Amino acid sequence: MKHSAGLLVHRTGARGGPEVLLAHPGGPFWARKDDGAWSVPKGEFDPATEDPAAAAAREFAEELGSPPPSGPWHPLGTVIQSRAKHVTAFAVEGDVDPATLRSNDAEIVWPPRSGRVITVPEIDRIEWFDLATARRKILAGQVPLLDTLERLLETGTGQSSS
Repeated sequence: MKHSAGLLVHRTGARGGPEVLLAHPGGPFWARKDDGAWSVPKGEFDPATEDPAAAAAREFAEELGSPPPSGPWHPLGTVIQSRAKHVTAFAVEGDVDPATLRSNDAEIVWPPRSGRVITVPEIDRIEWFDLATARRKILAGQVPLLDTLERLLETGTGQSSS
């Protein structure tokens, strides 16, 4: 079982409702996929040796090229993204400009089993989405994270005092 940790950054959008920052994976496998392909910026960690919040902060910085918003952070829980991956996520209010973010690169074998290694950005797009659109864009296994964030925002728990 693989474990990933991520950070769901949210803000109040231009129309007054919440928006979330999602990342689209890079590489040829994801190039033509949109709905159901986006994700909370996240990465793998070993739960035996690393705190999920520390992993989420590290992965946000690595994958987006910017330190994460300072907080406060609110746990969203752990979801089962697939049979092989669990994702632990945290919510934080913040406003970052996707145009200023830059992903790190990763090497992958492409086409699969070809032995040919190519370098691709881990993330090729980063965008803000309202919650309704985010539910359509995000991987199905991560939809419960949006539901939990929405409940937090409705109770006022997920918003900072600034």
